[in-house]
Parts: sequence; structure tokens; C-alpha cells
Amino acid sequence: MNTFDTIKPYKEVTSFLIMATKKIKSDSPETKDSQLTDLPGIGPAVASKLESAGVYDLMSLAVMSPNTLSDIAGVGAAVARKAIQAARDLLDLGFVDGNEFAERRANVAYITTGSKCFNDLLGGRGIESRAITEGFGAFGSGKTQLALSLAVNVQLPEEKGGASGKAVFIDTEGTFRPARVKQIAEGLGADPEKVLKNILVARAFNSDHQMLLLEKVGELIKKGEPIKLVIVDSLTAHFRAEFSGRGQLADRQQKLNRYLHDLMKLAETYNLAVYVTNQVMANPAQMFGDPTTAIGGNIVGHASTYRIYLRRGKQGSRVAKLIDSPNLPDNETIFWVTDAGVNDGA
Repeated sequence: MNTFDTIKPYKEVTSFLIMATKKIKSDSPETKDSQLTDLPGIGPAVASKLESAGVYDLMSLAVMSPNTLSDIAGVGAAVARKAIQAARDLLDLGFVDGNEFAERRANVAYITTGSKCFNDLLGGRGIESRAITEGFGAFGSGKTQLALSLAVNVQLPEEKGGASGKAVFIDTEGTFRPARVKQIAEGLGADPEKVLKNILVARAFNSDHQMLLLEKVGELIKKGEPIKLVIVDSLTAHFRAEFSGRGQLADRQQKLNRYLHDLMKLAETYNLAVYVTNQVMANPAQMFGDPTTAIGGNIVGHASTYRIYLRRGKQGSRVAKLIDSPNLPDNETIFWVTDAGVNDGA
């Protein structure tokens, strides 16, 4: 059997969402299968409005404000408060000890980059789920090649470094190339048609469209798609083009901040890995050293769980430098981009 034929339907969506994002009251069996329509004042019509706005589970509703729920669902403030309180009563939103939190992270998935050296830079197994991994660098540094390799590798079974799932590729710059995906798949000995079919691609034409597509990812998962990886290539292209000049900088950063929080929420809720590429600029104030600076400033820097600076190396190699991580030291490594994607070269 081909190692890429292990993707299974994502059946237990509701149960998984609850287990992945919160502590369930084990002595309340009715909590396990609770739906939005189980809440007071939330009927099928209201639930449909909520799902259209990207609210699918109790957690999403429980952390909303009454005014926001009222505006989205078209219900009164009193009904909104009652529904939110009911959702909070069904969930335990308080603190847990470190051991219990560690147990929750036991189901974190990892996706190999294709390079052992690159994997070691990221802790040994590749990029992880429930996290945003950012790759930034100049053109030709390997950002998109890493994205395409991950889109193929996520389909591998766990024992081979994958997550037995599909990938979503949000393309903002027209960089997705099916021919390149097929080439990488063939280099790994996989059926290129099957691999390509398991990558869901959408071309985002502006920042609003880019944000809307995140809601579509949730809808796809609810319909049973086993999505394990979301790729945004690139994160800041539309925001950078639509908000120009210092006068619009605050508006751009606020919108970008909201988008990044939506990405993180998506990763946490569905246990997904998120990989985003980012553009760079040259810092004119940098007198010595490398003036390359990632677009997005501190907003992107704080939101990204792992930040990787990619650049060209010697003899056709690429260099990956880990800039920021919550648990790993700053370090760098060399990798290659070949016909088979990202790897350690010959």
C-alpha cells in the first residue's frame, strides 16, 4: 500500500474539538455531545447564522461577548447572555495544573520538513500542530518550496513523519504550482495525482478574501475533510499592498493582528499545523550586519510560535535560522531544495 493512502475521514469532529481545546466535565456525559442548538435561545436558524460566521462549537460561543453574539445571531441581549452563560456552565474554562496541560499536548502532531537537519532545528520532528510557524526571507530563499514540501509530507503516515491528513494552501501571490507538487511527490515515490488531490487550494485576491478563507477551512473540517495543515503563502502580501504609508499603518496592524489570532484559534481548535511565509524589507537604519527585516513588525513576531529566517547558502544550499521559539535555542542549519522537495541533499 502506498504510504500516501492512509488518510482517513475525520468523523469525530465535535468530540475532538472539545477534547483538544478545553477540559470536559467528565461527570457530565451530556457535555460530550452538546451542540449549539442545545443552548437556550439557539435554534436551528440561529445556529445556521452562527456557523456562517465561523462559530461551530461551544467554546467559540462561550468566549464571545453578548453584544457580538447578538449582532451575529440577530437575538436579543438577554438571550445572548443566557446562551453564553449556558455554554460556560457546560465547559470548565478555569485553570489546570501543568501535568494536565501536558496531557492535553500529548496529541500534538508533527510534520516533517523532509530534511533531518531542518527537523532537528525545530526539535527533531518538524513543524508542530497548534502552532504558527513563520518562514521569512528574500525571494528565492526557499519559503514556498518548504510550503509545497510540507503540503506533500503532511499526507504521510505518522511513522514516516506525516499526519495522515490533507493540506489547505491559501495562495496570495500566485505561487502554487501543481507541476512542482507532482515533481515532489514523484521524488518521494508517491502517486502525484493522489497527492495533488489531497491539497485544497484557494487563491486569495485581497485581505478580506484571505480572512474569509479561514472560515471556509472550519466548514471543510465540519464536513469531514481530514485537514491537518494550513499554509498561507504569503501572510502579509495583501495587507502590505492595501495599507500603504504610515497613515494606514495602525489600521493594517490591527487587521493583521485579528487575522493572526484567527489563525491561532483555528490551529488550537482543530489541532492543525499552520505554516505562513512572510515578505521582508531592508531596514535602512541597520548600519552593520544583515538589514533584512520581516514585514509585520511585533504583531507578527509575537503571534508566530516559531520564526525561521531563510536565506541562500553556498553551493546552492539554503540556510534556516531559528529566530524565536518558546522552547528551543536560537540556532541555524543548512538544507537543500531538490526535485524531491526540501531535504539534506545528496
